[in-house]
Amino acid sequence: MYTYTWKKYLPLIRLLLKRSVAGAQSVKLDSMDFTKGTRKSKPTTSFKIEIERGRMLTVSASVTAKQLFDTLQEDDIARQLIRENKYEISMNSDYELAIANRSSPSLAITDEIANGPDK
Repeated sequence: MYTYTWKKYLPLIRLLLKRSVAGAQSVKLDSMDFTKGTRKSKPTTSFKIEIERGRMLTVSASVTAKQLFDTLQEDDIARQLIRENKYEISMNSDYELAIANRSSPSLAITDEIANGPDK
């Protein structure tokens, strides 16, 4: 249902995933992308998920969130980012997508020492 929408925003989401190392990132998405093709005037699209080492930790995620995660898994760059970091991704009822990198800095340094800087 929302896979096409997530693929449309994938380049922007990848950029936000990369930039989230410096701090939480957010962007307002177009509500029309989520309302077209549905019978509801304002479908429930808000969610909050946690992704760590390429796995979604949220057990009962919404369809919107699951399709976002599936879209990230299908993209090589996004898949690598979500495997290497811990993210909290949420979207509120105003269609604002927020991405926060919750990876501990010490973990990234330890990985770099163990695996070298060009992992």
